[in-house]
Amino acid sequence: MNDEELRKLEERLGPLHARQRLGIEVDHEAQVFGHGLNFFHPENWYASPSLIRTFLKVTGLYGRAYRNAAQVEVRHNDLAFPALPPRFDGFTLLHISDPHADMNEGAMRRAAELLPGLQYDICVLTGDFRGPSYGPYEAALRGMAELRACIKGPVYGVLGNHDTIRMVPRLEAMDIRMLLNECVTISRDGQQIYLAGIDDAHFFRADNFDKAASGIPSDALSILLSHTPEIYRQAAHAGFALVLCGHTHGGQICLPGGTPITLDSVLPRRLGAGAWTYNNMAGYTSVGLGSSIVTARLNCPPEITLHHLRCG
Repeated sequence: MNDEELRKLEERLGPLHARQRLGIEVDHEAQVFGHGLNFFHPENWYASPSLIRTFLKVTGLYGRAYRNAAQVEVRHNDLAFPALPPRFDGFTLLHISDPHADMNEGAMRRAAELLPGLQYDICVLTGDFRGPSYGPYEAALRGMAELRACIKGPVYGVLGNHDTIRMVPRLEAMDIRMLLNECVTISRDGQQIYLAGIDDAHFFRADNFDKAASGIPSDALSILLSHTPEIYRQAAHAGFALVLCGHTHGGQICLPGGTPITLDSVLPRRLGAGAWTYNNMAGYTSVGLGSSIVTARLNCPPEITLHHLRCG
């Protein structure tokens, strides 16, 4: 990172936060074993892509899996909340997660075809903009710039475990407001809801709920953006009404019926894809726009999601 990039990052986050996050990345971003919520991190193992690709070719499934990775679906999720201010009845969030923009050309192209025809009020991005979990990120930023050009209105995002905080100034230059343990107020005709976002909790362990929720009134409806659903307990007990996340890819390579072989996450399997509830909190885990490690999907098509808020 050059001096100008560091200066912009420090201006955005403050010198302490910026240097801490950069230091955590230097210490841990390429680790295969240990650190984070999982002991083993297959995305950081150099042999993972070739092993998965070889397995799919040997079983005769690779061609189908590669084609499936570009078959993006638009899904709708209706949510009812008693505390939703009346002016927000029908408010719609476009949710895109895990584009891995530098390794999923087909999915990105399909998203660019779908997005102009969708109706929504704001867009939220729940991380993993880069394909590899470390190394260069210029190609990912170019892909995100192309995707951003297809999205209308305000865009908010959080970082994933594949992302470096060095990307933040460039993402915000694209008019993507990154929420790094921060909260913003969304207003409509004098009424408000609150949108918070936490930094990556899966690998870098950089989440801070106290900071993210500090400006939210106790009686307000609040939505949390998190890359991983593994923080479901913390989010529910912090009083969030809804958490939107990704990370799991729904398993990506699934058995018939959509049963994941692995979710690469520490959480109940019912929270691994789609809509779920925990205590009084609603949640949604996107299976992602892109694919991770290899561009392949079986029995788990990629998605972009429209969440429609209703007064319950």
